Amino acid sequence: MRAIILAGGKGTRLRPYTTLIPKPLVPIGGKYSILEVILMQLADAGFTRVTLAVNHLANLIQAFFGDGRRWGLTIDYSMEETPLNTIGPLTLIDDLPENFLVMNGDILCDLDYRRFFEHHAASDADVSVSSYQRDVKVDFGVLEYDAGNRLTAFREKPDYHFDVSMGIYCINRRAIERLERGASYGFDQLMIDGIARGHPISIQPFSGFWLDIGRPDDYSYADEHFAEFAGRFPFLK
Repeated sequence: MRAIILAGGKGTRLRPYTTLIPKPLVPIGGKYSILEVILMQLADAGFTRVTLAVNHLANLIQAFFGDGRRWGLTIDYSMEETPLNTIGPLTLIDDLPENFLVMNGDILCDLDYRRFFEHHAASDADVSVSSYQRDVKVDFGVLEYDAGNRLTAFREKPDYHFDVSMGIYCINRRAIERLERGASYGFDQLMIDGIARGHPISIQPFSGFWLDIGRPDDYSYADEHFAEFAGRFPFLK
C-alpha cells in the first residue's frame, strides 16, 4: 500500500510556529512532529511506501525524514516548483498505483488506514473521502427572512452540524489521469467536478478521534494533551 502526504503548504494559520520550520515538523507533546506520528501510524497499518509532496522549506523536511528507513518505510519526494493546491501535486507523480491513500500532513486521528484503503480498493469509487461530524456554534441570533424582508424565523445562538472532509482520501489513478499535469487543482474542484460529471465518490463516515493540527486551537489542544491521547496509538509506547 502506498500513501502520498501533502506537506508543501506554508502553514500560515500556525504562525509564528511555522515562521522557521515547516508545518509537518511542528512538535506536539515535546516529543514528536506531527508528520512523524503519521508515518509511524502508516507503517503500523502496513503501508510500505510514502511519497511526500513538498514545496515550502522542502530541504528541512527531506533532511529530517531522509529515505524513511528509521520508520520502516521507503520515502521519496515530489517537488512542486510552484504551489499546486491539494490535488495538483499528484499530477507530477508518474508511477501512481491503481489506488493510493492521500492525506494532509497535519492530521492526528486514530482512523484505521488499512481498513479505509481496503474498503476503497474493493469499491468502484474514483475517490473515497473520510468524513467527520463537526458541531459549529453560532454566537449570534440568526435571522431568516423572505424576499420582502419580513422575518420568517429566528434562532438564538444555534448549533449546526456538518459532515466535513477529514483531509484523508483514497483515490483511483484514473481520477488523476484526467487532470492537466502541473496545473493548480484543489480538492474542492475535484469534488465539484466529480459531482457534475457523475464520477463515483464515496463517503466513509468516521466517529473516532480526529484533530486538524493546522487549526491553531486544535494544535494547542494536541500539544497540551498529547500524553492523554497518546495511548490511542500503540506504536508510540
